[in-house]
Amino acid sequence: MSHPDDSSPFNPLPPVVVLLFLAVIIPEIAFFLGSKGLIGGPSAIGWRQAMIQDYGFSGDILRWMVQNGIYPPDQLLRFVTYPFLHGGFTEMLFGAALLLAMGKFVGEVFRPMATLAAFIIPSICGALVYGLIARDNPWLYGAFPGIYGLIGAFTYLLWLKLGQQGGSQARAFVLIGFLMGAQLLFSLLFGGTLRWIADLTGFLTGFAASFVLRPGGWAKLRERLAQR
Repeated sequence: MSHPDDSSPFNPLPPVVVLLFLAVIIPEIAFFLGSKGLIGGPSAIGWRQAMIQDYGFSGDILRWMVQNGIYPPDQLLRFVTYPFLHGGFTEMLFGAALLLAMGKFVGEVFRPMATLAAFIIPSICGALVYGLIARDNPWLYGAFPGIYGLIGAFTYLLWLKLGQQGGSQARAFVLIGFLMGAQLLFSLLFGGTLRWIADLTGFLTGFAASFVLRPGGWAKLRERLAQR
């Protein structure tokens, strides 16, 4: 089994990570070309806002569904489409870079579907918690809850390896501590939303899910349940 810190940075990226990367950058390319009038005609200028309204995640819509007990498929679809829309090119670029880095580390250990799950499940859970807690906040969009899920999976792998080597497993949480600290600092300096709730939920979900998603994790879980 390979580990996140013993592979060459020049190894090919796992195909599932490449697919996620393309799903993140292609909408932004379309928005850019549309804003320059190269495709789509005059209406293309508003593509970004229209797509966010149609496919972004809204806590108001979630609470409406919960209150009425109605869950239209097109509204549930927002849980898995919002990660592929961003508020601007710079936001997308930063997210895509993190996606490649974390996706490479995790994808070299996890199977393809497990790597995909380590992105999608935290995205769903991040949106769910954000929608229920962060009232009167902007729409949620962007890949970061899913990326934080991959960071959670990476942290789990590092935590596991440090434990096997007899090292301090607390060191595995340095990256998430730095990222959340930086996010808090930017919020204090420049103001911010409560989107960090979705990011933190994504991280916790990714870390917890890795107990099952890692190779052999499901079999080990069943063994423990059978022993009880």
